[in-house]
Amino acid sequence: MRTYLMLVLFLSSCFWLACQSGSTNQETAKTKPEKAAQEFVDRAITTHGGKKFENLKVAFDFRNRHYEAIRKGGAYTYTRSFTDSTGQVKDVLTNDSFIRTINDQVQKLPEERVKAFTASINSVIYFALLPFGLNDPTVKKELLDTVNIQDASYAKVKVAFKQEGGGTDFQDEFLYYINQKTGTLDYFAYTYATEGGGIRFRQAINPRMVGEIRFQDYVNYEPTDTTNFDFWQIEKQFTAGKLKEFSKIELQNIQVRNRY
Repeated sequence: MRTYLMLVLFLSSCFWLACQSGSTNQETAKTKPEKAAQEFVDRAITTHGGKKFENLKVAFDFRNRHYEAIRKGGAYTYTRSFTDSTGQVKDVLTNDSFIRTINDQVQKLPEERVKAFTASINSVIYFALLPFGLNDPTVKKELLDTVNIQDASYAKVKVAFKQEGGGTDFQDEFLYYINQKTGTLDYFAYTYATEGGGIRFRQAINPRMVGEIRFQDYVNYEPTDTTNFDFWQIEKQFTAGKLKEFSKIELQNIQVRNRY
C-alpha cells in the first residue's frame, strides 16, 4: 500500500511538472514577439538619445508655431505658442491639466476643444521625440516580421495602445521599422480614425544630433488608392512606388537643454 501511494504521488508530481513546463513553454512562445519587439525598441531609443530623453527641455518651431517640451522623469509640461487673429495664444499641457491663454487671459473652453488641443499638442511632441514614447506604459508592442526596404533590413514592430490611459486616439495603430544594423527608426506608418481617418507612411530624412538627441524630419506619404489596401504590408506599397507624397514634417530651430 505504501509503495502504491508513493507511486501515485510520484506520477502526480511528474504530471504537475509536465503541465507547468507546458504552461511555461506556451507563455514563452506567447510573449516572444513582445520581448523581441521590446529589445528592438530599447535599442532604437538608446540610439536616438537614451536617457537624455527623460530629463530635458526641447524647443522647436513647426508650421509657424513654437513648441517647448519639458520632461522630468514622468512629469511633463508641453507648451505651444503662436499668433492668430485673436492675439497671442499660448497652450500649456501638463500630466493633469490644459490651459489656453489669449493675450495672457485664461480662456474657458468646452471639453471637446480641450480634448482636441490636447491631442494636437501631444501628437506633435510625440512624433518629434520618437522613438522615446514607445516605452510608455500604455503601449503594446509586437514584432511582426523582418523586411527589406531600399536594401536595408528592418524589424517591423506593431504598436497599439491600451484603452485605459491610451488617450482619445487609442484605436490608432502603428508600424515602426527599426534598422537592424544601425538601430535607427527610419520609417513608420499609422492608421487613424479622427477627422475622417486615413493612412500615412513616413520616411525619415535630414537626421541630425542636437544635444545628444537624434532628430529627424519626415516625408509623409499616403496611398494612391485605398481600395483593398493592406495597411500591414504598406512598406511593399512604398517600395513599389504606390504611395504619393502628402506633406513634409520639418522641425526648425531645435534647441535642447538636458536637465541633469
